Amino acid sequence: MTAPQLLILAILTGTMGLFLWGRLRHDIVALTALMACVIAGLVPATDAFAGFGHPAVITVACVLVLSQGLQNTGAVDWLARAVLPRETGRVASMAALMGLGAILSGFMNNVGAMALLMPVAVQLSGRLDLTPGQVLMPLAFGTILGGMTTLIGTPPNLIVSGFRAEAGLGHFAMFDFAPLGVAVALAGVAFVALIGWHLVPARKAAAVEGFDTGTYLTEVRVPEKSKAVGLTLRAFEREIEDSDSQIVGLVRNEVRLNAPHGGRRIRADDILVLEADVETLAKALAVFGIKLEEQGPSSDEDTEASEVVTERKADTKAEDDDSKRDADIVLRELAVLPGSAIVGRSASDLRLRTRYGLNLLAVSRAGHPPRARLRTLKVKAGDLLLMQGPAEVMADFMSDMGCVPLGARDLRIPDKRMALIAGAIMLGSVGIVTAGLLPAAAAFMLGVIASMLLRTVPPRQIYTAIDWPVIVLLAALIPVAGAMQATGAADMLARFLVVTVAQGNAIAALAVVLVTTMFLSDVMNNAATAAVLCPVALGIAGALGVNPDSFLMAVAIGASCAFLTPIGHQNNTLILGPGGFRFGDYWRLGVPLELLVVAVSLPLLLIVWPL
Repeated sequence: MTAPQLLILAILTGTMGLFLWGRLRHDIVALTALMACVIAGLVPATDAFAGFGHPAVITVACVLVLSQGLQNTGAVDWLARAVLPRETGRVASMAALMGLGAILSGFMNNVGAMALLMPVAVQLSGRLDLTPGQVLMPLAFGTILGGMTTLIGTPPNLIVSGFRAEAGLGHFAMFDFAPLGVAVALAGVAFVALIGWHLVPARKAAAVEGFDTGTYLTEVRVPEKSKAVGLTLRAFEREIEDSDSQIVGLVRNEVRLNAPHGGRRIRADDILVLEADVETLAKALAVFGIKLEEQGPSSDEDTEASEVVTERKADTKAEDDDSKRDADIVLRELAVLPGSAIVGRSASDLRLRTRYGLNLLAVSRAGHPPRARLRTLKVKAGDLLLMQGPAEVMADFMSDMGCVPLGARDLRIPDKRMALIAGAIMLGSVGIVTAGLLPAAAAFMLGVIASMLLRTVPPRQIYTAIDWPVIVLLAALIPVAGAMQATGAADMLARFLVVTVAQGNAIAALAVVLVTTMFLSDVMNNAATAAVLCPVALGIAGALGVNPDSFLMAVAIGASCAFLTPIGHQNNTLILGPGGFRFGDYWRLGVPLELLVVAVSLPLLLIVWPL
């Protein structure tokens, strides 16, 4: 064993030890390993940061941005309502939820898919009379399984494809992973939906940090083409019952009816007064494709528009009104402080829209719900206001008027048109890659540019949408993995596994690679696992003189199967608190699921990617 080989193996051993220790963030560990290689002379200093330009790193970053677009526009909300059954048993509901999670994970970041569907899972658990964890763990595992089905489904697949290209074999295509990945995902989803969920311990959810603002009172206008037209109020409430919303008033021809009779039929241009929790408000709105009343034009304020234009010219805060009109629009919950300048005044008095460019969308008030229209409602100290407008203007308004924002929450109101645009951008990018018109990195970068231009992802969110620790991890470990190959350490380790462990048997060696990858992905980051084991897999295939694709695919499958611990995958970590789980709860479902993955994938590897 040469000195460079000893050095790189020592660095890798220390790196994996730090990953397992878990006290340092994984990107810090990866950067430490990279710098150790540079200092030891294993990676040239001029090439140390070449990984940041690697196509796999660029593609991962772009997919995260496009996923943010699907989340912002509510595209997944629309899909969830269309796909998930409303009145079915546990097995069908579980299978539908896991299936949707798996499909989404194939085309967007699987952590994003998990985050989007978590509220749906918690709500479904109540309907199925299960604890939240009994639905959350199957969903988490379903999204992990779905990631292995496409090139962009999970970072390990992109890393595997990158190593294949560097070996002179070319990149894997978008759906090269599908024959094996879809079969494994289908088997896993079917097992968990039919049997596996019974193995999940029924635990009470841990206390959720945050706050309860109660319900908001808001107004929604029924458009002429809405499916709600002609329905009775009672039938309308049945359709939105999953959102825990209720109708508390009806405005017709500027006359408000409080507690209207359930048999009254809805007409076009009616304004329904809804009482809803802020986090379920979007769901109530999207069922019938209706909009908040204050998002549309306000006749009261429009009549004042001409005189307000003159006032604006004198108002130094509004000199850049044109640029603010195009600024990033945000939703914020504001608490009205005692002594605030807006106490005793209404949105109409303040001319919120024409003077500030802000919309008052809803009001939450302790005690009796307000009975006035939103635009004429006099604000009281302690009210919570749901407001929409440009971020900079919102900040100025809070400062001037004596309001404070509540803790950040992911508030979004689905927009069907924008959701279609976001979906079309994602599908277009996938189509370009599938057709071979452009490499994945270039195709998805075009998608990011389209997302910015069409505002499905505001420019301010482009960088916040990217999981930078994962990007740094990938970029730092790619040169480290290159050092493994350059020093011959990968070939040496491969020969050890072939001769000592697999006894020269190619099938046994394939099983060793698959199981080793699965084990490591349970205790360290799956992207790091793929980056470390890809050179080893290529070395084993070279030593045995067999098809390297079989071994690379084994790494891809194994890296996507982290089911035994809460630290193996971010989706497992996401459900730890909401599910009330302990560290040792995951193996109860994870062990049989990983055994199933090995049983299904090993023979399929030999069939689809023969040695």
